[in-house]
Amino acid sequence: MMNEDLLTDDDNRDAYDSLTISIEAKANRLNLLIAVCDDASFRDEIIAEYEAELQPEIRCYRVTLARDEPSLTAAISQLVRSEEYLQQNQPAVITVTGAEQLHFLKLGKERSEQEVFFGYLQWTREALRAFPFAIVLWVTNQILVELIKKAPDFWSWRNGVFRFVSRRKNTVAGRDLEAIRFAFRDNEISGFDDDNDYLLPIEDLQGFIQNLEQRGVKDVNLATLYFSLGDIYRKRLDRGECQDYKKEQELGIEYLSKAVELQKELGLERDLATSLNNLALLYDYQGRYSEVEPLYQKSLELRRLLLGEEHPAVAASLNNLALLYESQGRYSEAEPLYQKSLELRQRLLGEEHPDVATSFNNLAALYYYQGKYSEAEPLYQKSLELRQRLLGEEHPDVAASLNNLAVLYKSQGRYSEAKPLYLQALSLKRRLLGEEHPDVAASLNNLATLYESQGKYSEAEPLYQQALSLMRRLLGDKHPDVAASLNNLATLYKSQGKYSEAEPLYLQALDICEQTLGINHPNTITVRDNLAFLSDRLASEK
Repeated sequence: MMNEDLLTDDDNRDAYDSLTISIEAKANRLNLLIAVCDDASFRDEIIAEYEAELQPEIRCYRVTLARDEPSLTAAISQLVRSEEYLQQNQPAVITVTGAEQLHFLKLGKERSEQEVFFGYLQWTREALRAFPFAIVLWVTNQILVELIKKAPDFWSWRNGVFRFVSRRKNTVAGRDLEAIRFAFRDNEISGFDDDNDYLLPIEDLQGFIQNLEQRGVKDVNLATLYFSLGDIYRKRLDRGECQDYKKEQELGIEYLSKAVELQKELGLERDLATSLNNLALLYDYQGRYSEVEPLYQKSLELRRLLLGEEHPAVAASLNNLALLYESQGRYSEAEPLYQKSLELRQRLLGEEHPDVATSFNNLAALYYYQGKYSEAEPLYQKSLELRQRLLGEEHPDVAASLNNLAVLYKSQGRYSEAKPLYLQALSLKRRLLGEEHPDVAASLNNLATLYESQGKYSEAEPLYQQALSLMRRLLGDKHPDVAASLNNLATLYKSQGKYSEAEPLYLQALDICEQTLGINHPNTITVRDNLAFLSDRLASEK
């Protein structure tokens, strides 16, 4: 029986059904099948699913291509020699992975790992006749494009191609490499296509930079490469494209930090201002607020010095610094910065610009946190309308606006207006960002608060638990958002009289808040008050 949660997308379900039917149709003769997926963890789930479905009628085996000698024939031959069942030519499917790890760039070698792989593939047709099994070769979209060009003989033998779509991927789009096209002028990437979403494996870009470091290069080009790779990781986090949220967050910080140091050394102040700003954004994602402020301040100082007051980059810096102050509960410091940023953006960019919509949204959020609901609502509405008009309905910023307006309505007790917005925001975020994203966790949490406010505790609890689990997995155990999730779940238990379950959660939340936000932050005070109230109730019951 298929796991219904695995293949929620109709196209992916169709691809899965077609793949399993193709395996079953020719499991006792040579049957070359090519499966395409850019998300290794999703791929592994699909493999496990079809193996469970096919067995025991069709035995399932797996092999991984050797990186130093990526020969499909050699990998399968070695497996067959070790398995008596396969030597008897019984029905079987052999799943082949490892192609996704092969480098596209040469990285100092005579031929790239992918070129070696394609070379073997092109001359494997006759050798593969010895394997009367279904063979599922898993590749990425980037490898598929190259395979068609460089191993046409193998390609002509395929019995089917099955594409599985995922937000997460291991490649960089052509448009994100535009700033570093100069690095590939030796034509390793021919036909540089800005519209190609799968142009280069991201690990190849890492390897390319490491080669330059090993050669002792320290110049403007390396600084640009550091910044570009760091910022590519940041964008992947925002878009839901990353395969490991915490790991890619750390890699983004690593390469932006390297950019900052080299730009300082080379006196590249304009580039340095941007690197400082973007590094601060990643620290902010991690809740490392004390490290964020000096970076934003320095970036703003440099931008004012180099670009003047009347520049969109200055407006962006003012907005980001205000966001930080808001996160720290420093509302009186945040408001004038938000207002200044909004005025600049309206004057420099015009009213019809996404950045103006962002300023409306952020100023509205500040008013919301201060309880100024009547001032927040029209700004949230304007932001939502602008974003829908400028970005279209299918955009993460539209989902954020829907969520924020729902939060406001819920706080005002307008539950019937809040619920459809919460559900729409959650659906959009899942579709646009994937399940493994902090914004999805935030939406689950917010929907749970609505159900809790309506007394629907049995509906709220699993959502709170899902949100907490996601937050911990993506952000780590010591993040302010994890503290908020712990506090919310504890409050639900408290409302149900489950005091012994609520207390340890409040204690964990308070510890995180005090460590990351300080003892006087509004969130810390809220958790402390909640714990004090609970302690009084527990004492009165003794």
